[in-house]
Amino acid sequence: MTAVLRRQQTGTSGGFEGRMISHSKLSSTALATCEAKRLYNGLIRIMAIVTGFILLQEGAVVALFKICRQDRFRDLYAHALRTVASICCVEEGINQLDKVDGILCLADILTDESSVEAAKAEAAAVVAQITSPHHTSTQHLASFLESMHDIVTALIKLCESASCGEVFLLASAALANITFFDSMACEILLQLNAIHTLLEACRDRQRVDTPYSKDQVVTILANLSVLEQSASEVLQEKGIERLLLLLGEKPSSSTVPLLIQLCRSPTERNNSDSVLVACLAALRRLAAGCPDSIEAADHQQLIKPRLVDSFLLCSNMEESFV
Repeated sequence: MTAVLRRQQTGTSGGFEGRMISHSKLSSTALATCEAKRLYNGLIRIMAIVTGFILLQEGAVVALFKICRQDRFRDLYAHALRTVASICCVEEGINQLDKVDGILCLADILTDESSVEAAKAEAAAVVAQITSPHHTSTQHLASFLESMHDIVTALIKLCESASCGEVFLLASAALANITFFDSMACEILLQLNAIHTLLEACRDRQRVDTPYSKDQVVTILANLSVLEQSASEVLQEKGIERLLLLLGEKPSSSTVPLLIQLCRSPTERNNSDSVLVACLAALRRLAAGCPDSIEAADHQQLIKPRLVDSFLLCSNMEESFV
């Protein structure tokens, strides 16, 4: 949820909230702290939903997009769109956005060269919110597809020009969500040289300054890896080394063993589903070019099955907490 990404950043898109941990391994203080954080996060979520419903009943979505369509209110675009993003944490908010052609308005703001960065960043936040995988309704995405090329193009440009970490986070989070529901977005990103742009951004600590931004990059690259032509671009940009650096590891000649370790150990990959997908995809590319580099047992579990089956197998490899 985009609002949570911005306000509290308590976890990545690939975290396991329900992971079992033995109480004997944690002090009473640690348990109390974990419980307090869980309750706080739940309270924030409830407050956002309640506020969203109140604003919906008052016709806020219609009013806010009226503001965003008038040049004389340009200074208010960012504030209005931030409110829209909060409202769209509920399905009805997204439905109302769709009814007033809100997606077309978002595309206009993102592609308008005269729009200030703050307004574009908040437009990206709304895009990230309405494309979030947790939404059960996808009816609104039909109108989104009509503007997807313009939106994806504008978002990758925003990633490239972002002046700070928050702007990059919002733009990359929107791209990460978009790549989940339509493969055409991945093809567009490849045409726009997105792999180079994202990996280059990872070298800039002003733009990629938190684990959450890194997680969005890994997610996008993992989703791009389904396209055959992405492999050569990742290798050309030294993507394997960069991904390992994102994980806090030093690249070496033992790339394959390290990738296998990351697949098999939830702790080593910080319990991130996105990292797991990226590592499995990288292993499969390496196995295709150098089949002898992977042992039979690893090949049987990590390469031979379908990607989703290997993912489920590795995600259930819980380490002993006794």
